[in-house]
Amino acid sequence: MPGEVDTDEYEDVWVFIEQHDGEAAKVSWELLAKGRELADEKGERLIALVMGEEVSHLADEAITRGADEVLVVEDPIFEPYLPGPYGEQFRILVEERKPDIVLIGGSHTGRDFAGRVAVPTYAGLTADCTELEIEPDTHLLLAKRPTFGGDAMATIKCVDHRPQMATVRPGVFDAAEPDPDREGEVVEIECGVDESSVHSRMIERVVGDITDITDAEVIVAGGFGTDGNFGPIEDLAEVLGGEVAATREAVEEGWIEAARQVGQTGKTVKPDLYIAAGISGAIQHLEGMNDSQTIVAINDDPNAPIFDDADYGIVGDMFEILPALTEAVRARKEGEA
Repeated sequence: MPGEVDTDEYEDVWVFIEQHDGEAAKVSWELLAKGRELADEKGERLIALVMGEEVSHLADEAITRGADEVLVVEDPIFEPYLPGPYGEQFRILVEERKPDIVLIGGSHTGRDFAGRVAVPTYAGLTADCTELEIEPDTHLLLAKRPTFGGDAMATIKCVDHRPQMATVRPGVFDAAEPDPDREGEVVEIECGVDESSVHSRMIERVVGDITDITDAEVIVAGGFGTDGNFGPIEDLAEVLGGEVAATREAVEEGWIEAARQVGQTGKTVKPDLYIAAGISGAIQHLEGMNDSQTIVAINDDPNAPIFDDADYGIVGDMFEILPALTEAVRARKEGEA
């Protein structure tokens, strides 16, 4: 029957190296580090896959970051990114080489084409994972992700289908430092996508002006306590050279775009400084930011749960405290200029 596979034929852990204009997405190196752990636990190889035009330099970096082997498919058909060619080439390689586990970054790109691989190969795909483990007795992948609006965590495993695929939220794992002494094999793969099968073309690519907050070193976040007024938060973020973020409640109220949501159902961030203003400290939000190096909480409720996780707490009106902080930072900068 379609989809029935001999699971014993599948082995190795694969990581897709997402790249744009020849630069790898940070989530790719995060997944390569986690993939290394999973492959070692299973006693299998870690394989990286790079697709694009003139991207062979990424193969060498993938090896320094943990890959045993890198599959490189270079062809102009992969630039700029389109889900059709990427999905088709990935599908071909999956069917030919039979990986056991496939990890893809839960970015716009990864989410866009992962289904084009999973559906035709009858793979098991878990989306938006925040935790990955190997089940000790079965060596199956345990893919964990938030569910019920972040109120619970679901653990999903795929028993009968292969590969076991997962898209993983950026920022939940730490990237490993490159080891220039590591050795691995680079395998050049001939493009298997027929130009005649591509039915769409990109006429223009417009890049938005929203910075990925997962890379921010400083974040100033607001919650329901802002009552929709993010002005003081934006001012402080600007003077600190940081990014603005928010809780799910603030996003659902329409006060700020979803791309800036932090938490179980948003993004995971690990900045050097996280300032939480008007945020009570629901566990769903804390899951997305509690690995920040320094957390400063500002709330007019001295019993707010956020203070339990904060390194520094300020009890008071955020609409008085934030402008004062902004002016103090600005004055210090002017004094140092």
